[in-house]
Amino acid sequence: MSSTETPVHVLILAGGAGTRFWPASRAARPKQLLPLLGGEPLITATARRVLPLCGGAGWERIWIATGQHLLSPTRAALPDVSERRLLVEPAPRNTAPCIGWAAATIAREDPEAVVVVLPSDHHIADVPRFLEVLEAAVASARGGAITTIGIRPTHPETGFGYIEADGADGAGSAAPAAPAAPAAPAAPCKVLRFVEKPSRERAEEFVASGRFLWNAGMFIFRAGDMRAAIRAHLPALAEGLDEIDRAAAQGAEAETVLRVFPRLPAVSVDHGVMEHVAGLAVVPGDFGWSDVGSWQSAWELAEKDERGNSAPAGSVLVDAQGNHVVDLRARSGGAPDDRRVIALVGVEDLVVVETDDALLIVPRDRAQDVKRVVDALKARGQGRHT
Repeated sequence: MSSTETPVHVLILAGGAGTRFWPASRAARPKQLLPLLGGEPLITATARRVLPLCGGAGWERIWIATGQHLLSPTRAALPDVSERRLLVEPAPRNTAPCIGWAAATIAREDPEAVVVVLPSDHHIADVPRFLEVLEAAVASARGGAITTIGIRPTHPETGFGYIEADGADGAGSAAPAAPAAPAAPAAPCKVLRFVEKPSRERAEEFVASGRFLWNAGMFIFRAGDMRAAIRAHLPALAEGLDEIDRAAAQGAEAETVLRVFPRLPAVSVDHGVMEHVAGLAVVPGDFGWSDVGSWQSAWELAEKDERGNSAPAGSVLVDAQGNHVVDLRARSGGAPDDRRVIALVGVEDLVVVETDDALLIVPRDRAQDVKRVVDALKARGQGRHT
């Protein structure tokens, strides 16, 4: 980044529940804090991959929005993030309030800053390509357009929202997760509309048309432009943020946030702002994106043996194929417990997840139904297991 360009700050949204990853994911340890793909937690990988956007400032321009109950494990996952870069929400109010609060806070430090908002729990296969697309979006935002990233669809997915774009040219042939020789990042396109999760038939029409992109929840804007958009479309939120701003100027932000934030409108930035902004832009992207939305997604991204099994080292797999086995039992000193063996015989396409207090066995094609277990446990008064 040249000295004449406005600084880039990254806001990572890290307050989700992640019930589809029970029993690994719990209320106090949602999916972004788990090493679901091996190695480090998803939120740590998210922060590391965008450090190049922040220039020499590095971690000083990484901000985290999370809840009070997640503060301690989030700190542990991101020890390089400064304490003053942690925006702790006293109550969940969806994404518009925390993004607005972050934009206001960053603007006090860098009035012309560009803010990149990212979910904390996604996977990116082709990081260099991802950074190129983000740079194109940052350039668009520097020009005054609130900008989003749209993922070129590879199949008619019904679990995602879509963005219709003028000139997206995203016709959905099944593109590889990380193209060997990708073209230059597409130029920003005009957003025509956002569409909620469609039926299968409509999703097929969207992909075939080439005009639609998946909405991945990534937003890029100048801090002042987001403040202006909130003022125009969410005046009640703007009023609350102004109150927090005034308190910050007097050194009383923390206590004011505790009082004001819980009564801010609970609305997503998509519905509250993006769907109403004139001149919204989208940069199409193709960089092996996954929202890691279920155990099925985790299996798809995991390393597998020749029969499609993903399992811990030492597992015994006899006439088994397509299974995803995860062992999350606590280990003394971090060493594997070789006194216990996991064995699968003659089974196919299962997810098996073991923790210290729970065991999940579910067909992979029903992985989305795991959240029903959480609902059932709560209904039975066993919330300690959720």
